[in-house]
Amino acid sequence: MSPRQIEVSEPREVGITELVLRDGHQSLMATRMALEDMVDACADIDAAGYWSVECWGGATYDSCIRFLNEDPWVRLRTFRELLPNSRLQMLLRGQNLLGYRHYNDEVVDRFVDKSAENGMDVFRVFDAMNDPRNMAHAMAAVKKTGRHAQGTICYTISPVHDTEGYVKLAGQLLDMGADSIALKDMAALLKPQPAYDIVKGIKDAYGDVQINVHCHSTTGVTQVSLMKAIEAGADVVDASVSSMSLGPGHNPTESVVEMLEGTGYTTAVDLDRVLKVRDHFKKIRPKYAEFESKTLVNTNIFKSQIPGGMLSNMESQLRAQGAEARIDEVMRMVPVCRKDAGYPPLVTPSSQIVGTQAVFNVLMGDYKVMTGEFADMMLGYYGASPAERNAEIIEKAAAQAKKEPITQRPADLLAPEWHQLVSQASALPGYDGSEEDVLTYAMFPGVAPTFLANRAQGPKSVARTEAQMKAAAEGQANALAGPISYNITINGVSHSVAVEPA
Repeated sequence: MSPRQIEVSEPREVGITELVLRDGHQSLMATRMALEDMVDACADIDAAGYWSVECWGGATYDSCIRFLNEDPWVRLRTFRELLPNSRLQMLLRGQNLLGYRHYNDEVVDRFVDKSAENGMDVFRVFDAMNDPRNMAHAMAAVKKTGRHAQGTICYTISPVHDTEGYVKLAGQLLDMGADSIALKDMAALLKPQPAYDIVKGIKDAYGDVQINVHCHSTTGVTQVSLMKAIEAGADVVDASVSSMSLGPGHNPTESVVEMLEGTGYTTAVDLDRVLKVRDHFKKIRPKYAEFESKTLVNTNIFKSQIPGGMLSNMESQLRAQGAEARIDEVMRMVPVCRKDAGYPPLVTPSSQIVGTQAVFNVLMGDYKVMTGEFADMMLGYYGASPAERNAEIIEKAAAQAKKEPITQRPADLLAPEWHQLVSQASALPGYDGSEEDVLTYAMFPGVAPTFLANRAQGPKSVARTEAQMKAAAEGQANALAGPISYNITINGVSHSVAVEPA
């Protein structure tokens, strides 16, 4: 054996989940990609031999109706038709479904039923607080449909998070009937050794349970983490084709496949098909350049634990207040707020809640003004936190919100709401009488009325047209061909100068 090879006791096939149809473009270009730019890649995706294809859930539902005038249920049905040989996978926020609040259990049941009926196969169920009580009902609903329920651990680092705790959480999810466990690293915090330790810990404790590992690439270390997870026994890893990868996105699918060559591990992925998918999105990506993240590699996340999407959200909030210069103060405040809230993982919606409170603290003073969402988090209305919350801040939150802290599952306090949602949705112009429309209204009551009223106009892509891309390229060329203007200051006096390029 070559000293460069990794010794594998038993050769084993590693599955790959392809992310390009959902998290790939969500992470790189704010979920703006239109369905029309994905359909032509579906035949090759379907034939590539992936374990699953993630194509729905997360922020796609919101973006479809908010920005693209596209019915998310039509998107799901289209993928089901175009990917007949693939397991379709979605990301589901437990009791939050795809919205930003907890829903009554009946709404959860109906949403899962309709998702399965419209073609979903694998439901990756997570909770922003890692509170298994917030995942239990959604997991049970998936099991009732006969689909694959994937219990999810959101990976983060803090003084209270360790391998033992993650292994214990995996056991709780398996007790709920999870068909597999996902280790979800949304901020690229998962270093190689913890990846190995957690996967091996779960395998050692619970036997031959399927483990899927999901990493972003923002910190530059996580492709090694995927390799170590595979060595520890991970069965499936997530990736996105190279033309839609890296930065705040994910590790490239082709790179993961090539990484395994000579190791004894194999995949069922047809690399020729993957390269065709890559080439398709290589042509599509420039159309969405204005939505692209500028982040390539950011190792500061290991200290701040602030995901890229959370950082951009805080920057926009400060910009709106004319306080962009205070971003460093906010970055220092985020860990303070997170500690006060009991060290929740920073993922939707907890990342937005903690980040916004950090902005408020910097601009107005520590907890002088508390957002309603942060107050609810402090009072337990988002679920149990990984560690004890700051008692002083709990008291302030109770006084502001005029309600007491709770310890029970938050959804237990919710009254039945389905019939009211049906009544409200049925009064909207454009409502088609379907449960899917009721669910769209339930998820986003502020956005759904406009979408339903305008749905008949059809999808509206926000991508650049070929003519616009050509004009932009010509504009850049013209700018380079002409003189370049600079403002310079000499002895306190400002001068404008033009320099002709060589």
